Amino acid sequence: MSGLIAASASLIDGATGQRLRGPGLRAALDPARRAYDRLPAGTLFALTGHGLGAVVRYLAAWSTGRPVAVLDPDLPADALAALVARFDPAAAVGLDPRVAAQPPPGYAAERLDGLGAVWRRTGPPGPPPHPDLAVLLATSGSTGAPKLVRLSRHAVCGNALAIAEALDIAPTEVAPTSLPLFYSYGLSVLNSHLAAGATVLLTAGGVLSRDFWRACRAHGATSLAGVPRQYEMLARIRWAAPRFGIRTLTQAGGRLSTELVRHFHAQLADSGGRFYLMYGQTEATARISVLPPDRLADKPGSVGVAIPGGSLRIRPDGAPTGEVVYRGPNVMLGYAERPADLARGDDLHGELATGDLGHLDADGFLYLTGRVGRRAKVFGVRIDLDHVERAAGAVLEAGRAVAAVALDDRVVVWCEPDAAVPGDLAARVADAVRAHRSGFEIRGIDRLPTLPNGKVNYAGLAARTIREDRGG
Repeated sequence: MSGLIAASASLIDGATGQRLRGPGLRAALDPARRAYDRLPAGTLFALTGHGLGAVVRYLAAWSTGRPVAVLDPDLPADALAALVARFDPAAAVGLDPRVAAQPPPGYAAERLDGLGAVWRRTGPPGPPPHPDLAVLLATSGSTGAPKLVRLSRHAVCGNALAIAEALDIAPTEVAPTSLPLFYSYGLSVLNSHLAAGATVLLTAGGVLSRDFWRACRAHGATSLAGVPRQYEMLARIRWAAPRFGIRTLTQAGGRLSTELVRHFHAQLADSGGRFYLMYGQTEATARISVLPPDRLADKPGSVGVAIPGGSLRIRPDGAPTGEVVYRGPNVMLGYAERPADLARGDDLHGELATGDLGHLDADGFLYLTGRVGRRAKVFGVRIDLDHVERAAGAVLEAGRAVAAVALDDRVVVWCEPDAAVPGDLAARVADAVRAHRSGFEIRGIDRLPTLPNGKVNYAGLAARTIREDRGG
C-alpha cells in the first residue's frame, strides 16, 4: 500500500488475540474502503484509539488515498463539533453512538458497515484537498483551537522507512501501542513497524496497566516506546525491561534525565538490548534525529544525528548556538487553520525551523539547550526555563518530574511528588542559572498536568499558578 504496509506486516488485537497479516490484513480493510466510497469526496476526520477497528479505519483511508485527520478519541463532543465546523470534512468516523446521534449543522448521522457511526456532510463541498495530502495531526491535543499539521504521503512513508532503518526494526519485532495514535510519535511507531514488515500489538490501558503487560507477555512484545513521563513512572515502580522480554526501548517527546538514561541503558546493556534516544516534532511527521545506543556513553545529553535522508543546521549560519533547522523529505507541507488550507501545496519545501535552540558538535550530534520563547525575566536577567528544569532535575532524585513556568516577577518551579522537596532547591537552581535566589519559588504538586501525548501541559500549569497567586 504505497510503501506503508510491507507484505509481512501484521496487527494483533491484544484484547482478543485476533491477528491480521498479509492477505488477511488487506481483506480486513475492504469493508471500510467500500464505506469510504459511499461518503462525499474530501478529507476524513477519524477518532482513533488503540482498537483494531480504529487502526483499520486509518489504514483503509490511507489505502484509498483519502486524507485523514487522526484525532483524540476522547475529544469532547463540543470540541469535535467545533473542529468539524471549522474544517468542513467530508465525514467524521469512529464516533461514539451517543455523540453521533447529535450531528452538527450541515451533517447527518448514519451507520455504515465497516465504519460504524459517522457524521456525513450534507452541504456543498469545499475546495478539494491537495492530491499530496495524506495525514493531518492536531498540534495541541484536545485543548484550545489547534492547527492541523498537513503531512504528505511521501513524508509519512519516508519517515516510516527512515525510522525503521535508524532503529534497525526487523520483521520479528513486536511493538505495543504504548502511546496515543493521534500523537505523532505513537502514529510513527505504527507506521514504521508496518513499513518494516513487523508486528504492532494493539493494547490499551497504558504502561501502568496490568492488562497492558499481560498482553505484552502473551504476544511476545519486544520493544517499548515512551515519553519521559512514562519512563519516570516505570522507574518509580522499579519496572525492569528484561523481565517482560523487552529488548528495545525508544524515548522521545522531551528530555529524559541523565540518571534515568543511564538506568534504562544499563538494564538493556546487561541483557543485550538497546536504548535509543530520539528527537522529533509533529511538523517533521515524527522523528528528526536518533542517538544510537552505542553512542550514549560518549555523547551524553545529545539527541543524536539526523535520521537517514535528513540534515541539521543551526541558524544563524556560523553561530555556535541558535535555532535548530531541519531539512528532509518528512517535513510537513504546512499548517491548516481553515478549509482552504487543505487544498494548499508545499509551503515549506522540505525545511523546518523547529523553534528549538541547540548546537551541533564536530561529529554532527545535536544537543538541545532550550526552546525559543521559553523565557522568563528575573530582575532584568533573561532566564531559559528549560535550563531551570534541568538544574532542578539535577538536584532531585531520579524519576521526580519538574516543570518551570514564568510569572511577571519570578519563576515558579513545580516538583512532583508533593513531598520532600529539598529546602535549598531554589538557591541551588538560582546558582545554576546565575540568577538571584529571590526570583525563584518552589511548589509541590502530586502530579503535573499533562496533555494527551504525555507532555507537560504548561498552559494549564501556568493558569493554576496564576489562580493560586490570586487566591483562587
